[in-house]
Amino acid sequence: MRFVVFGLTVSSSWGNGHATLWRGLIHALTTLGHEVAFFERDVPYYADARDLTELGERAELVLYPDWPTALPSARAAIRRADVAMVTSYCPDGPLASELILNMAPPASVFYDLDTPVTLARLSAGDWPAYLPPSGLGDFDLVLSYTGGGALDALRERLGARRAAPLYGHVDPAHHRVGKPTEAFRGDLSYLGTYAADRQQALEALFIEPARRRSRERFVIGGSGYPAAFPWTNNIFFVKHLPPADHPSFFASSRLTLNVTRGDMAAMGYCPSGRLFEAAACGTAIISDWWEGLDAFFEPGSEILIGRTSDDSVAALDLSEADVGRIASAARERVLAEHTSAHRAKELLELVRGLSAAPETRERSVACGA
Repeated sequence: MRFVVFGLTVSSSWGNGHATLWRGLIHALTTLGHEVAFFERDVPYYADARDLTELGERAELVLYPDWPTALPSARAAIRRADVAMVTSYCPDGPLASELILNMAPPASVFYDLDTPVTLARLSAGDWPAYLPPSGLGDFDLVLSYTGGGALDALRERLGARRAAPLYGHVDPAHHRVGKPTEAFRGDLSYLGTYAADRQQALEALFIEPARRRSRERFVIGGSGYPAAFPWTNNIFFVKHLPPADHPSFFASSRLTLNVTRGDMAAMGYCPSGRLFEAAACGTAIISDWWEGLDAFFEPGSEILIGRTSDDSVAALDLSEADVGRIASAARERVLAEHTSAHRAKELLELVRGLSAAPETRERSVACGA
């Protein structure tokens, strides 16, 4: 199959969760013999932090300065494609959607990697700029990074005729057990871009434990942290890390913390890609709780749940044997169920299933917000 994708970014992992996911999915699809062209608007903030310039064999990265310039290549790619896809936060999402739907390739797909954000903005009366004005009803398939009730909401509020989850994942070729590095050494680590809606949980599960355990070392990796962030003397900061450094970062701490964005946690069934990455790297995870987490990891045996500061402190007191068992169990679960190869096969099954449905080519008017 030939896929053409109009997305946010695959070339830069700075400040976003899309790039790493797409790299893994593209690698898995091309390994299976499929072809992918990824169209990305070349914006300065990603260009300044670009950590990938080529996608490898059978895949093409198309960087374009503006939509009119991209149009000839986009039309040619859609004509050749078996699957044409637009993703959330694509800066030219409505225009790309219009082009795809007018050209009517064998399969048209919208992939919302930010479903909780999309639905929260709709609830606030704000139509996301990346959505087509008529909603999602004209797409053959709507994929969602979030499962559970989010799928019903995509049908009811945006007119999606077919909605299915395509969850986060990890590419074990890039996220694997790494070698510890002194610069990243810590008893508890946290890797993530600063977000105000994560701050309360981060205060409880990371900062307060650091205050209580002044002799232990806590490490944050990421970007966007404000000057007013409540640093302590034993919290050390590592500026934005490219994916190539993640295995070493995770390997350098006994435990790592996952904190979910507010809208994602409220919606549930929305596992961060960071969960799968850390597990694949062989590090035991403490995570905030949200509905559906136990569908991906078994609490207590594959992942530790943090609801209060006491939970994080108790995790720090676990023996090396207990921490090792949890880390190993999580890694086994991820390699068995949550790799990029698993998601690529799920995507292929979903797309192939469209051809068996007689109403696939029907176009309907989608619901508004």
